[in-house]
Amino acid sequence: MSDKLSQLESDLSGPLVASAHLVVEGQVPASEFEFGMILTWNAFSRWATSCMSAAGAPDLGMVDITVLNHICHRGKQKKLADICFTLNFGDTHIVSYSLRKLSASQLITSKKIGKEVFYSPTKKGLGLVERYVVVRNKCLVPSIDQNVVEKLGATARTLREMSGTYDQAARAASSLV
Repeated sequence: MSDKLSQLESDLSGPLVASAHLVVEGQVPASEFEFGMILTWNAFSRWATSCMSAAGAPDLGMVDITVLNHICHRGKQKKLADICFTLNFGDTHIVSYSLRKLSASQLITSKKIGKEVFYSPTKKGLGLVERYVVVRNKCLVPSIDQNVVEKLGATARTLREMSGTYDQAARAASSLV
């Protein structure tokens, strides 16, 4: 029994990473970051879908919520390619499906201008996003510790930098296929 306890203590003495087999000497923080990203993405997705459900749209998934919020951003019409580019979606089919779903729910409208289709929120879509903001402000915002708020700008910059790093690594990996 003491051997198992010693092993457990040894396992718990280092950093908490979900994929210890991927850790490279000197790069433990990268594995910790990736594990944290997995946990954060799943928690954020659960939060966003719960928030949207409370706002009145329980059938919207994370992609739908992301796309709808982006279409409402700055009150400008958006086309598929721009939505995919801005949100870093590599598969336009996923976003196209979401646009059809949002359109069928009458949350967005589309308008063909030349060869391009542009998407805008409907009044119903804007109302839903406004209710989402109310739920967000009531349930999430007060829960964010002020010390964390002060770190969020730097964290956001780090996430954008890592996004570029992962994009470049994905291009490199695809050249190996």
